Amino acid sequence: MKNYIVFDIGGSSTKVAIIKENSEIIKKDSIRAEANDFEKFKALLIGEIEKAKEEYNIDGVAISAPGAVNSEMGSISGSSALPCINDHNFKKIFGEDLGLKLEIENDANCAALGEVWLGAAKYNSDVLFIVCGTGIGGAVIKDKKIHKGKHLFGGEFGIAVLETEGKGDDLTFKTWSNLGATSSIGRRIAEAKGIDKSEIDGKKAFEMAEAGDEDAIKAIDEFYFNNALGIFNLQYIYDPEKIIIGGAISNREDFIDRINEKIDLIMSKIKVATIRPKIAKCMFRNDANLLGALFNYLQRN
Repeated sequence: MKNYIVFDIGGSSTKVAIIKENSEIIKKDSIRAEANDFEKFKALLIGEIEKAKEEYNIDGVAISAPGAVNSEMGSISGSSALPCINDHNFKKIFGEDLGLKLEIENDANCAALGEVWLGAAKYNSDVLFIVCGTGIGGAVIKDKKIHKGKHLFGGEFGIAVLETEGKGDDLTFKTWSNLGATSSIGRRIAEAKGIDKSEIDGKKAFEMAEAGDEDAIKAIDEFYFNNALGIFNLQYIYDPEKIIIGGAISNREDFIDRINEKIDLIMSKIKVATIRPKIAKCMFRNDANLLGALFNYLQRN
């Protein structure tokens, strides 16, 4: 059975794993990030690949990376927490130059592929994947493959407009990321209390709500409503079999139930809506990107 070395590049660290083609993770570790020094980043990854070639006789390299990933060219653009990785040919540097094939894909897309391969959407072909964190990201899966769109922006759900205010020159737009990201909770509470938003993180917000704080309860309620609204819209834009939600906040036990309550409310007001979104949590959590990066490699080779 073939072995692969798989990297999940993050802002603070890069996960590295040796994974069999059947998805069995043999070894998993992490190495430090080098946000502003590509030569150091390059040396770290090449060192891991060379070591893996000797110890595990690996057959290829699979990478999950932030930013706008051009999988054909093997390059990355756009903004991320690791700017040094942009505008380099990953396929050549970490693949061809080392005598290996390499495939690279965006991290949210990889997470979605991991869930479609063996996770919460294992038995589905047409799926949408939402990442709910400090912003809203996602991926579109068609026939178990990523649909990236003409400009590589398929799945950038966070840019979708959910609300407008004002008129004419004073018209402003609020996106899904503005209203439904986890950062929106603390911001709403801070605005209501007239304090700096840095004083309230997600954990504190939920603790405040559990203690009966009305501002926190309202902010969290609006958070769930806006995410349900975004999900409802996606259902009728794409009509997927299932919508998978990832991000640390999705680990909350009542997360899916709270969103479903808001979807019920929306559907009760829109009588023509007869198809109810089917939503589920990401199953693999921290390993989804690694497994999805490998599945992307296997699909392309």
